[in-house]
Amino acid sequence: MKFMRWIAILVLTVISLMAQGRIPWTDAEKPLFARIQKLRSLPDIERWPATRSLALEIRRLPPSPGKDSLAIQLANLTTEGDPGQDTIQESATTLAEALHAQPVKNDDPYFTLAQLVRYEQARVTLDDPRFLNALKTLEADDQRREKLDFKLTSLDGKSWTLRQLKGNVVVINFWATWCPPCRKEMPDLAAIYKENRSKGLVVLAISDEEPAKVEAFLKEHPVSYTVLLDPGRKVNDLFVVRGIPKTFVYDRSGHLAAQSIDMRTKTQFMAMLKKAGL
Repeated sequence: MKFMRWIAILVLTVISLMAQGRIPWTDAEKPLFARIQKLRSLPDIERWPATRSLALEIRRLPPSPGKDSLAIQLANLTTEGDPGQDTIQESATTLAEALHAQPVKNDDPYFTLAQLVRYEQARVTLDDPRFLNALKTLEADDQRREKLDFKLTSLDGKSWTLRQLKGNVVVINFWATWCPPCRKEMPDLAAIYKENRSKGLVVLAISDEEPAKVEAFLKEHPVSYTVLLDPGRKVNDLFVVRGIPKTFVYDRSGHLAAQSIDMRTKTQFMAMLKKAGL
């Protein structure tokens, strides 16, 4: 199952099982679960302190399936924006300690943790072969992305090929209309494109949805950068996109200079473009 779908299914499954009384939530875990569900509704000035507090409180719980579930959900929400390095670190440490004390059968949480280490500079210790294998897999994925090329068609019928854009700084952004973090970062991405396109910035936003659905969404939420269609998810799979939004930045020589594993703020996007020499 694709990673992006797994996250959504995990949350829905947890809510369903909780309602049915099939998850053995303790009295200490129940209020933490409720607070995690409310994180996206909080303004960032409140969300990130709340996220850090939750990470510390979850860490103090005794090992249990409920604790693992809380740590996994929190880690997947921590990267939606700019929580600060301390909050990322606390969330990663909590997930690593939970998986160490009570390993899970699904490999995806180990990929989540590996991404926090490789792309968000978190430092953890977890001597689990699935975590170590995930780190190796991410490294191999990045090596392949250095050499990738694709040809896709935009909503207006124009063909775009990645390697023909050498000489420009190219942002590849994978997104979908149903994705709340994708929608949240779109205004910042549009503003950055508007401010820097004269300097050779190209933004290609790739959706695997039906054209009619994308067109209807963009009528209500217009953007100035180019939107490409990826029927059959061929380019999503080529880039090994496990979750969205996902952004890659290539410098003018075609080198993969930066990438994100979730939504970015304007400041974070600019930091990525700086790595590409813009």
